[in-house]
Amino acid sequence: MNKLLITGGNKLQGSVAISGAKNAALPLMAASLLTDETLALSNVPDLADVKTLAKLLEQHGVSISIPPPLRGGDKEGGDESYARTSLATPTPTLPPQGGGRRVILNARAVDNLTAPYELVRTMRASVLVLGPLLARFGKARVSLPGGCAIGTRPIDLHLKALEKMGAHIELAEGYIDAHTHGRLQGAEITFEKVSVGATENLLMAAALAQGETILKNAAREPEVCDLARCLQAMGAKIEGIGTDEIIIQGVDNLHGASHTVVADRIEAGSFAAAAAATGGSLELVGVTHELLASVIDKFEEAGVRFSETPRGLLVERTGEIHGVDIMTQPFPGYPTDMQAQMMALLSLADGASMMTETIFENRYMHVPELTRMGANITVHGASAMIRGVKKLRAAEVMATDLRASLSLVIAALVAEGETTIHRIYHLDRGYERLEEKLRACGAQIERVREREPSAASAEAA
Repeated sequence: MNKLLITGGNKLQGSVAISGAKNAALPLMAASLLTDETLALSNVPDLADVKTLAKLLEQHGVSISIPPPLRGGDKEGGDESYARTSLATPTPTLPPQGGGRRVILNARAVDNLTAPYELVRTMRASVLVLGPLLARFGKARVSLPGGCAIGTRPIDLHLKALEKMGAHIELAEGYIDAHTHGRLQGAEITFEKVSVGATENLLMAAALAQGETILKNAAREPEVCDLARCLQAMGAKIEGIGTDEIIIQGVDNLHGASHTVVADRIEAGSFAAAAAATGGSLELVGVTHELLASVIDKFEEAGVRFSETPRGLLVERTGEIHGVDIMTQPFPGYPTDMQAQMMALLSLADGASMMTETIFENRYMHVPELTRMGANITVHGASAMIRGVKKLRAAEVMATDLRASLSLVIAALVAEGETTIHRIYHLDRGYERLEEKLRACGAQIERVREREPSAASAEAA
């Protein structure tokens, strides 16, 4: 197991290429199950979660390959001439500044409709294979999912909606057993609450259903819109993209397509928080103001300035950080995935801030670790009061989930002394080449292997 050693005090300066969004890449990869033709995805991030989903798709029978980088005049498309490399195995080093990879998926030879526990348990997004498998093959057996311990995140919304489309579903021995008699049928579905995963699963299922499906109270996140645009490129008939009511006219078949994964707005926001905390200036390459609008509003209220550049956005701290009040909400509100990172920044604010979490009920696990570094944070149910302090101090801390891990990195970048962050495997699930990108901007950060406990210490424990 690895850990990070970070010595604080250096301002982040320069530019950083923002990778493709993990939360967009995963459903896009699952969408390959909807057709027997090739789906070519560009700007796919090199992350642990992407590798996990690749393993899951490959065991279903999906062929996955990574072609060499495009040369001038080359076109994206078929995969016959590519040297095949499994996405689930180690891949060549990526270019120093972004670009992601092209990944070619073909589900022509799918011969296994079971998503096993050993793969699904590590990542909740694995349940996204349920809708495509059921829509195309009429049958699926998917393990109940696992993932970060930041809340229950039930999949009831997925299952109720699929049942309304005619699926027969049973839960037995930790698996979802689903089948249809003929094709799924279009239906009007109103989600009890906004759910990104349920919206994505039903978008894919409805694309091959018979008749019209209407999704009401649908998620509007950019990653959902990215999936819908890819499905359109594959031949799906979808209206209302970006609104809370999406209308899908089912088609008999989908075809292959090429699609570029949208930039990761959460990675961009995380680097913006790191730049602001250190008092630096960073150009976020590959993102737009529109993609980060709700996050930028709160940054600017706190005293952080954003301006457009030919390549993206420039983020600069203009003076003291001011306390702000934030409530997480579904898009276009403030994203829950930026709550922990913003809390690290606000720990250094001039004044108090109030953070209210409305999406997940257990997403303040980073608070005890931040307080170990000198932050003054008090949690009352779904709200956290953050009273700004003049400085943070280095400490040994433990990452508890993906976004909490990045909040500790931000705190370590400004803390006095060397901070050790344990259990950083969470970071590898969602941040591509994090240490490399931070070092290029001036951070003093190193990944080292944890020392194995001696026999004597293990026995004493």
